[in-house]
Amino acid sequence: MYFKGIDFTFINRKNSMILIKKYVIFIAICFLTSFMAGPVCSAENIRKPVYAGSFYPADKAEISQTIEILTLQSKETRFTAPSGKSLKAIVMPHAGYIYSGLTASHASHLLAENQFSKVILMGPDHRIGFAGCAISDSDIYETPLGRVKIHRDNSKLRLQKELFNSVPASDKNEHSLEVVLPFLQTYLKKFELVPIIAGFSDYNKIAESIDPIIDNKTLIVASSDLSHYLPYKEAVERDKATIGMILNFEKEKLLKRDNAACGKIPLLTIISLAEKHGWKPVLVHYSNSGDTAGERSRVVGYTSIAFYGEPSMEKENLSDRLNEKQGQILLKLARRTIAEQLGIKPKEGLALTPADLNDKGLQRNSGTFVTLKIHNQLRGCIGNLDASEPIIEGVKRNAVNAAFNDYRFSPLTAKEFDRIDIEVSILSKPMLLDYKDSKDLISKLRPDIDGVIIRKGGASATFLPQVWEQLKKPEDFLSHLCAKAGLPSDSWKNTRLEVLTYYVQYFE
Repeated sequence: MYFKGIDFTFINRKNSMILIKKYVIFIAICFLTSFMAGPVCSAENIRKPVYAGSFYPADKAEISQTIEILTLQSKETRFTAPSGKSLKAIVMPHAGYIYSGLTASHASHLLAENQFSKVILMGPDHRIGFAGCAISDSDIYETPLGRVKIHRDNSKLRLQKELFNSVPASDKNEHSLEVVLPFLQTYLKKFELVPIIAGFSDYNKIAESIDPIIDNKTLIVASSDLSHYLPYKEAVERDKATIGMILNFEKEKLLKRDNAACGKIPLLTIISLAEKHGWKPVLVHYSNSGDTAGERSRVVGYTSIAFYGEPSMEKENLSDRLNEKQGQILLKLARRTIAEQLGIKPKEGLALTPADLNDKGLQRNSGTFVTLKIHNQLRGCIGNLDASEPIIEGVKRNAVNAAFNDYRFSPLTAKEFDRIDIEVSILSKPMLLDYKDSKDLISKLRPDIDGVIIRKGGASATFLPQVWEQLKKPEDFLSHLCAKAGLPSDSWKNTRLEVLTYYVQYFE
């Protein structure tokens, strides 16, 4: 016989038996190693479908056919999307397909294959009862149509333990996410999922937590039905009023309204984000179980509402941008504040009125930086990245710190005061940059646009977008930024850094 090219024909019997024994042992070891290692390497934590066969078909072909029929029916009330706008969020119902499937299938007019790479799917808790939000610790969600990978942002949210926690009982028993998922799989095809079940929680805090993980390829879905078990006519009237509250951003009315929507917290979370980013809601479809497969004496309401905004997340924040007059107020304020600290009487041109200081646009919270230069050379620069205080207060505080507390420079003197140029920067909220490796990081940075924050352990540093003027190549920009953080200058090449980007509106 032959084994690995060795001819055993001329080997004596003793040696042959020894080799055969070794071969058998070798095969046995390989088998055992494979057997023992197999589950460790290939085992995945999968959230299996629980309601297939009850809320919707369990057979892959049957569920595909069901959704196809519902999609064809929805074309009779086709929805036309607003021109020049991008879909940001959608409300979808989660009842059995014979009841709410028609309304849910109207998502087919909004969604297309590969339109989004990440879906944040939020639904209400129906069965357990808990504070905060349940966020799955599964790696995969499975339906009869296949598997959906859990996005790594899921793990980031779970770090906020005061709000997001694993609740296995909810994960195994809740239907509000599972029922919606096959529609998303059908229309989007491939995407990753962030599944959130909202219990008793503050919708504003949820919105604040998920806002940093939203980008241009993220869709937010609120899974919610409307009123429950009212007579048909009463339900239609009640649901019409509730839909009006959603479309008009009447959050407090909606929050206090009884029998309005089971997914009230997910709905309010989207409304909160829509207010911030300027998304506009549009009613796509309404029905109730009395219109589809149920009796009219006791119906449940369903709606599909789409939220549209600017194609780019950055453009959405244009509503937050300051005008030139507001910029000049901040520049005067910074110079007056420094003058007062130096005991210098501010010049007449620096006068500010109460109306200037009470300007509503300057009272909103935002990160700010104040930069001082003399003959175009840096003389001080201090700021804050977090939106923890009103712009007015941030500029005053950072003006003082840039002039007198920047450790790289001696405190500004009265003799230097008339020679300083002042620049005030207003920052957007930093967003986590998702990248695969150093090459991908370089490709995703936008010179002259992105301010960049890097973090590694306790080390961190930031460069404002203005720094691109001196460091035009991304490689140089990142190397200097790593050095500023106290890290080796090539850390961005061979170390996994947490990278966040933001943009700036500045006045000088």
